[in-house]
Amino acid sequence: MSGVDKAGWVAGGVLSRQALALGEKPFVQFENETPWNFRAVDQGAHRVANALAGLGVKHGDRVLVMVPNSVEFLLIWFGISRLGAVLVPINTAYRGAFLEHVIRNSAARVFLIDREYLPVLQASEGMVPKIDTVVLLDVSRQGGAPPRFSRLRAVPFDALLDHPPTPVDVDVTYRDVGAIMYTSGTTGPSKGVLMPHAHLYLFGLGAVEALRLTPDDVYYCCMPLFHANALFMTAYACLIAGCRLVLTKVFSATRWLDHVRQFGATVTNTLGVMTEFIYRQPPRPEDSDNRLRVMLAVPIAPEWAEDFQRRFRTKLIEGYGMTEVNIPTYMPYDQGLRARSCGKVLDRWFEMKIVDPETDEELPPETVGEIVVRPKEPWCFMVGYNDMPEKTVEAWRNFWFHTGDAGKCSADGYFSFVDRIRDCIRRRGENISSYEVEAVLNSHPAVAESAVVAVTSEIAGREDEVKACAVLRPGASLTPEALLDYCQLRMPYFAVPRYVEFLPELPKTPTEKIQKHKLRDRGVLAGTWDREAAGYKVRKR
Repeated sequence: MSGVDKAGWVAGGVLSRQALALGEKPFVQFENETPWNFRAVDQGAHRVANALAGLGVKHGDRVLVMVPNSVEFLLIWFGISRLGAVLVPINTAYRGAFLEHVIRNSAARVFLIDREYLPVLQASEGMVPKIDTVVLLDVSRQGGAPPRFSRLRAVPFDALLDHPPTPVDVDVTYRDVGAIMYTSGTTGPSKGVLMPHAHLYLFGLGAVEALRLTPDDVYYCCMPLFHANALFMTAYACLIAGCRLVLTKVFSATRWLDHVRQFGATVTNTLGVMTEFIYRQPPRPEDSDNRLRVMLAVPIAPEWAEDFQRRFRTKLIEGYGMTEVNIPTYMPYDQGLRARSCGKVLDRWFEMKIVDPETDEELPPETVGEIVVRPKEPWCFMVGYNDMPEKTVEAWRNFWFHTGDAGKCSADGYFSFVDRIRDCIRRRGENISSYEVEAVLNSHPAVAESAVVAVTSEIAGREDEVKACAVLRPGASLTPEALLDYCQLRMPYFAVPRYVEFLPELPKTPTEKIQKHKLRDRGVLAGTWDREAAGYKVRKR
């Protein structure tokens, strides 16, 4: 029998307890706006819950949220939690087939969206017939006339906040699914990770313990709340610890230190190339004049780690995880830097090992294989992929979750991430499905077939660039610029290829399977078109 009492591991309940205990203490602040205290966030969440109930949202219903970083995002999440409904956050860069797949797969009928993203929903309205209600926010201060939809009902978010802050009477347990987050696939569309409330709570609790958060901390967050990193590892961690959260809309390497100093941040979190982008900024006399005591940074490169710590007078800690499995490893707080290691397994909660990717047999220390993970505590792990049972079974081979990541483990139990096994591309902190990018490329009238691969970035660490290899239809002509113009209307900005190469044919096996390894090995040649060298700009919409 489990020795952990998880009965209170439900987001709405955690907020209620902290509001009662901490009341007027500041909880969350967006940029330079007035902070919201714990009681005000609690009451706002009650108002949202009552309003959504009035729109017919019930226990188990999925609710789509496409909103930029803001206090409103958190009010929505907590309100959804109190109804026992399921948060489905959407990457705000999604559009076209990317967006439509998430909407259809989630089977949601209510969509909360900021006015900034209305055009992409309006363009896809005919492809998502199940949605019937749109709740419109204006966090981005876009203003303008009421939206026009052919059939959807539009409700202003401000009207939701006019509802009474009366607690709703819904029984929600830690076993209930609290969120579905979509993570890029490799041989198919993005998969919706079914995340129980206990799974969400452990994301936050793990960060609290690894970073030693206290009520006196100020956590600076510049990453998007539609990802688990910001929402659960950061915002939820602050709620659990009772400390203050400061949100900004986006990350800026040039303004990062100014924000850290302005808000008095003691803790922050960086992902992918963010840490290196900060390090690349010209040194300033005030670099060490800040209150930062610790940063969770993934990955940490030994080439600059020690100097980063000295320059900014802070501690760097690394970890490893993914939406499906939580964060099973952190570097122990007092360990100090250990080159290219993501720490030790949190053995109270998880088991983790390195196996042969073909046989699943465990490998000796310092041998590279696949990282596999499983939980020790029930409901602290994903419970499957939404409406994709075959993908769930595939991932859970031999009773271990197969991450698709290559890694190794030292004799004294320190794990290291080495590379990705699966055909997934990671760029600017985003996982990109080559399948979904290829689907857009192949829909162009001039393209006969395509293959998308990762090529090495000039940025150290685990950063990729996207290369598109395309074969044109007989008699067709197409420029790289025209192809990327087409892509920008149909995919997130971060997925738009940097490199384009037109080929007479793609390398294939005798069974007509594209040999992507040959295209990866080919890399970037002298004649490969590079949008950055060509001065082509991708719009971040």
